[in-house]
Amino acid sequence: MNKQKIMLIPLDPVHDVGLKMVRRGLEEAGHETILLPPDLPVEEVIQEIAKSSVNTVLVSRTLGYGVAEILARFVDLLDAAGIRERVKVGIGGMAIRPELAAELGFDAGFGPGTTVEEAVAFVEDREYVEAKQRTIKHKTDFTIGYSYAYRHQGIKEKLDRITDMILTWAQGKTSPGVRRAEIRDELWDVHRWRDYEPMAKFEREYVKHSDEMVRNFYENGVLHSKTRRFSKEEVVGLEDYVARTIETMKVPQLSARAKPLVFNQYGTGCPFMDIGHIKVSEAWGADGVVHFDPSWGARTEGLLDGFLTHEEDGTVLTPANLNRIKRALEESTLWQIRAHRGLNTPETVVLAGKIGADLTKINICYGSLGAGTDPARLTVDAIAAIRFAVKYGMPFDVVTNEELCGVPAFKAFAGMLITAALGVRLGGKPILQPLFCKSPEVMVGGQMTDNYVEFNAAKIMALKEIVEAPIWPGAPVGFLTQTEDRVQSSASTAMHAVLASMLEVDAVTIASADEAYSGGPITVPSKIDTLRAVAEALRFYGHTTIAQTKQMEIWRDEIVTGIDKVLTDVVAKGDFVQALYDGVLGSREDGAYPGRSGRDTVVKQ
Repeated sequence: MNKQKIMLIPLDPVHDVGLKMVRRGLEEAGHETILLPPDLPVEEVIQEIAKSSVNTVLVSRTLGYGVAEILARFVDLLDAAGIRERVKVGIGGMAIRPELAAELGFDAGFGPGTTVEEAVAFVEDREYVEAKQRTIKHKTDFTIGYSYAYRHQGIKEKLDRITDMILTWAQGKTSPGVRRAEIRDELWDVHRWRDYEPMAKFEREYVKHSDEMVRNFYENGVLHSKTRRFSKEEVVGLEDYVARTIETMKVPQLSARAKPLVFNQYGTGCPFMDIGHIKVSEAWGADGVVHFDPSWGARTEGLLDGFLTHEEDGTVLTPANLNRIKRALEESTLWQIRAHRGLNTPETVVLAGKIGADLTKINICYGSLGAGTDPARLTVDAIAAIRFAVKYGMPFDVVTNEELCGVPAFKAFAGMLITAALGVRLGGKPILQPLFCKSPEVMVGGQMTDNYVEFNAAKIMALKEIVEAPIWPGAPVGFLTQTEDRVQSSASTAMHAVLASMLEVDAVTIASADEAYSGGPITVPSKIDTLRAVAEALRFYGHTTIAQTKQMEIWRDEIVTGIDKVLTDVVAKGDFVQALYDGVLGSREDGAYPGRSGRDTVVKQ
């Protein structure tokens, strides 16, 4: 490359920072530069160019009145002085667009977001090829390195006894959900399914353990109400959208810190919209996405198939829907499919594993005490689900339920630790998922009257004092701290993400700005608002740490003591499932009602 001589001109009252950065890049590339001071009259600038033997002139101009007139006069004076024919001239700045630069007579125009490399390529008279940043991110298994060793021996001993209790109680028991999961595991071949090969034996056995709605679908092709198949034109449009987006999209890092990883939830009801939301999340730096399924799906014995959309919240769990979403994901994106409650818990784990999900979600107490699934049914199903998660190599988070009812954190955490201990015993890799939220507990108890920091921090401190395990606050961060104001909602969520970062947890789930109080569909602008706010907050605080306060220590100790007491009560009860029915892990006074779905469906094998 021939050495060039370049004059850099800040045609501006004060600003020359951008040109200084360009100057450094040019000099590192071996070129000679001359940087003029800002606020020189145009006539004096022309004289300086005329006296020099520069090959290229780079001009910068920020926003201001009369920008076009000033730049047009500059080019006219270059022409009048006879300089324009021998010098290549580029212009950049906040006020510049390529179209404006060309109209004014410049050889190139560089607007906001221009890189130093683009300016160097212009000087060297070569085409600038933007680097495809598609390999800078990699999937992270954030369960690696955790021993699941207990630091609180009293709690460990009680969890061991409760785990024995659960496995003994469940021995020899099964359910329609477990049987369907076994059938899908044994007879449903994902590769044959992708090749459109019929699997008559699978369908014949599957419908025997499904309810009327699912049988009607497989035998007569009748869909759930308000649910329809995508048209051929819609499928073609989706494939075109995904191909074009993947071709042009970069995958940036949301934060310079290795953790927490940031997850964004989706579940619009429409897989086409979900994929759009996922691509937006990826484009703005999210590390992972979480599949949210509809409430009616959790109460239905069996899963449908087909590329389906419907008119309610959450997106239908079908092989076709999940397969489309999987194909649209970036290789670096972690993908979680929730299976934490409902009559399809174990089968969802099998389907997620065969389609290629990275993570799932299982919790007996949350799923059975939120007026969801019958405790006996979910206990049997969750054991099978954990075993399938182990088989398909999927870590699973164990979420709590403080945000939906008034269950105190210590009761919710006791239930979470029971499921996690069961998971470890069965060979799984559970992830603790306490919630960061302004829950009914703190609304009544006043723990967040002054700030949202200390009680949330106390939750994490309590768990770290009990066991060495990965921690992933979420479901979602900021939920119930938000208003209908998008700015406040995004800011609140960002602050919660920063708190997670300061507490050095492994991952965090964020909510879109309109998720908690949306009066309609969750919008793409709200996702971008929140992701940008989170990125800016994480950048602003960087590696700043949080000081431990006396109040955090008091609440930490209260939570640990409360967990120990609840586990003691479960051991005394002698029956984990009965403890769920009796409110030991969350009572009716707390707002936790045992679920009814699947009642009396547990049978002997």
